[in-house]
Amino acid sequence: MNRKLIFLDIDGTLVSAMAPPSELVAEAVRGARGHGHKVFLCTGRNMPIIGNDILDVGFDGVIASAGGHVEVEGKVLFDSLLPEKTIQECLSVFHAYGMYCRIETPEGIYTDTQMEHLLQTAHADPSNSELIRMQKEIEAGIPILPYAEYPGNGAYKVCFTSADLESIEQTKKYLGDRFIYAVHPYGDSTACFNGEIIPKGIDKGKGMELVCGFYGAGMSDTVAFGDSMNDLAMMDVAGISVAMGNACTELRDMADFVCESVQEDGIYYAFRRMGIC
Repeated sequence: MNRKLIFLDIDGTLVSAMAPPSELVAEAVRGARGHGHKVFLCTGRNMPIIGNDILDVGFDGVIASAGGHVEVEGKVLFDSLLPEKTIQECLSVFHAYGMYCRIETPEGIYTDTQMEHLLQTAHADPSNSELIRMQKEIEAGIPILPYAEYPGNGAYKVCFTSADLESIEQTKKYLGDRFIYAVHPYGDSTACFNGEIIPKGIDKGKGMELVCGFYGAGMSDTVAFGDSMNDLAMMDVAGISVAMGNACTELRDMADFVCESVQEDGIYYAFRRMGIC
C-alpha cells in the first residue's frame, strides 16, 4: 500500500473507557509506522489529558481539542483558543437553559460542580464513548478543576450536559450560527444528554488538511478511524473512513468500512486487512 496518513480518534476508537491501548493496537500503530505510514491522534481531548500510556505508543503528531490544536513531529502548526468573551457568552446561554458546562483549556479542564453529579448518576448508552470517558475520569481521580478556578484566558471548546434535548435545541438560536453541535448518542431512558460545540471552520477535518499540507500529501492519502459524532468532520474528508463496530449509527452509516469494536481491537484487524501493518 502507498504511504498513508492515518488519523485515530482516542476514546471509543484507540482505547476503551480510559483503559490504556491494548498490545495488539500498539503493535498495529508501530507496525504501520515501521512500514512508512504516518499515524496521528485525532481527538476531542485537550493535550493535558492525553496520557503518557497513549503517547508512549508513538505517533507522528496530534490533532487535539477537536481541531483546536495541531502539532506534527513536535512542531505546532495551529493553535486557536476561543476568546474569553465568546466563552462567557456560551456559558451564559447554556446556564440560562439549565445546562452544565465543561471548559477545556491549555491548562486543564474546568467544570460546573453540578455537572459531576449529573455524570455520576447518568446511564450511558454503550456507543456514547464521550460520556463514558467523562465518567471514568471521575472514577480515576483525573484532576477536573471547579469553574471557580478557571483562569478566564479563553478555551479550545465547551462541552455541555443537559437533562433534556429541548434545552439544547433552544440554545442553537444564539450559538448555532457560529458553532457545530455534536450531540452524542443517547438511549430511550437517558436523563443526561451530552455534547460539545465546535467552532465552524475549526474541526478535525481542517486539522487533517493542515497535516496533509505539512507533508505535501493529498486528502486521498488519508485514512480516518472514529466512533462518535465529533469524528464526523474527519470522516467526511478522509480518503478512506472507517467506523468502529461500537460507533454510533450515524457514523457507521456514512463510513466506507466498519471494523471490529474497540474492545475487539478493531484498529489492529483493520490495519491488517488494509495491508497497513
